[in-house]
Amino acid sequence: MNWLTTRFLIDLTRPKVMGIVNVTPDSFSDGGHHESTQAAMRHCEQLLKEGADILDIGGESTRPGAQPLPLDDELARVLPLLAEAVKLGVPVSVDTYKPQVMQAALDLGADIINDIWALRQPGALGTSSGVQVIAGHPRCGVCVMHMHGEPETMQIHPMEGDVVLPVLSFLELVTHNLRGLGVDSNRIVIDPGIGFGKTVKQNFSLLARQRELLTGGYPLLAGWSRKSSLAAVAGLPSASRNAIPYHERMVPSVAAALLAVERGASIVRVHDVRETVQALKVLGALDPAN
Repeated sequence: MNWLTTRFLIDLTRPKVMGIVNVTPDSFSDGGHHESTQAAMRHCEQLLKEGADILDIGGESTRPGAQPLPLDDELARVLPLLAEAVKLGVPVSVDTYKPQVMQAALDLGADIINDIWALRQPGALGTSSGVQVIAGHPRCGVCVMHMHGEPETMQIHPMEGDVVLPVLSFLELVTHNLRGLGVDSNRIVIDPGIGFGKTVKQNFSLLARQRELLTGGYPLLAGWSRKSSLAAVAGLPSASRNAIPYHERMVPSVAAALLAVERGASIVRVHDVRETVQALKVLGALDPAN
């Protein structure tokens, strides 16, 4: 199975590690650490040394309770870094839901658009919507995610009951619509949206039954890294900027990444690249083909 992107055909027969690069002051785990272009580039280079296969650049925090970021601010954060990151020789993803940012990123050579809103955001008056931007591009990769509600309120009013079938139905609808607009199936990856409007129990239900989400034939990206659900089941205190550091969630994050890969995930989106890569090598040693 391959993922077709702007510049690369990514071989997904081996699970890929997507390293997170947040250019934000307020992301839930590493906000403020890589705000300048120079600091963010150093982080990109470090993630590649640690074994990242893909870089995922985000300029807007989508943590629970996050406020929307003005368009111009997001462009100012993302584009200078993207212009340098595309020179590193690896696939570069941009984590955004704004169609104008998508278009600007693709114009600079971004390989993948990673959208928590699954291309549901309309464009501003006289501009293309997200789905039109993707459909209008000849080959960029796209990851569409399920989110219940919106970041500002999603954990105040999470989903109710069984979530696996509603998530699957949503992703089937989104991917069907993309295919109807001429987007090749090998450009599309799905993401169940761990922590985006779901309870702890629901998140782990999505992991336990993850193979059910693969019935459409699309590769799956799993984003468990440092999520609060992991802290809840591991018995870790709730993290905050001034209390328990988020990197203490590294061990459960790596465990969740391994479980996701064992259940069919093709890409894991992580903060702790080195540790995840090492763990995946151990898992890969079980394959007699290696």
